[in-house]
Amino acid sequence: MPSERQSATTENLPERQSAVAENPFHQLRCVRAARMVRNSGMQRLIATLTDGDSAAALAEAQRLRDAGVPVERIVNEGLETAMEQVDAKCTVEAFNLLEIMLVGRAVTVVANELYLRGIPPDRSKATVVIATPEGDVHDLGKNIVTMVLTGKGYRVVDLGRNCPVSALSEAVEREQAAAVLLSGLLTTVIPQVRRVRPALAERGLFDVKILAGGAALRQASTEELDVDYVAQTAFDGARLLESCLAERPA
Repeated sequence: MPSERQSATTENLPERQSAVAENPFHQLRCVRAARMVRNSGMQRLIATLTDGDSAAALAEAQRLRDAGVPVERIVNEGLETAMEQVDAKCTVEAFNLLEIMLVGRAVTVVANELYLRGIPPDRSKATVVIATPEGDVHDLGKNIVTMVLTGKGYRVVDLGRNCPVSALSEAVEREQAAAVLLSGLLTTVIPQVRRVRPALAERGLFDVKILAGGAALRQASTEELDVDYVAQTAFDGARLLESCLAERPA
């Protein structure tokens, strides 16, 4: 049979638990503990992404989302950080195309899960349209750029390869894109690239930035291509895009 002291202790237990819960120091400890769990989860997400492990990265992203971490934070602190780490490794000595592809694929898998219908315009840094111009059926470089930009929080509308200029300008207007990215492996597409700015002008799209890259296009100047920037790599293109969009009037 419980003593009077034990009974009193038991009876007061709910009040004591309530007092502990309302204690600001206890609340602060709980917040810090939750933050540590989330931060460790974010580090695991970054690690699985940089390992190119799509399945593990997807599982970590889902755990973070289920724990209440906002999608924007997962993209900004997880996906973008992973892409920045790969970017830092892609020096002349350490460049590894397979690694970029594996990381990019993992980033894309996670981004597609977080945004089942693509990153919505109101949550993205900006909407951009990307394509390989008509006359070129190669799209490896374009796909890498798409992965990098998706990982950095852009909404990327990919028009694929062998894309006519008319379809490109139509998509830019329809999607209200801030920029066009053109990737070309063959020099034969240079005339198609030069047609893009006039095609946009015909639709009144004078403020849309045009970036070009790829094995063939990066050998030419901005004047030769009639574009705003020529990128040497996918990550270079992402940095140029950030720069040129930052210069746009609000």
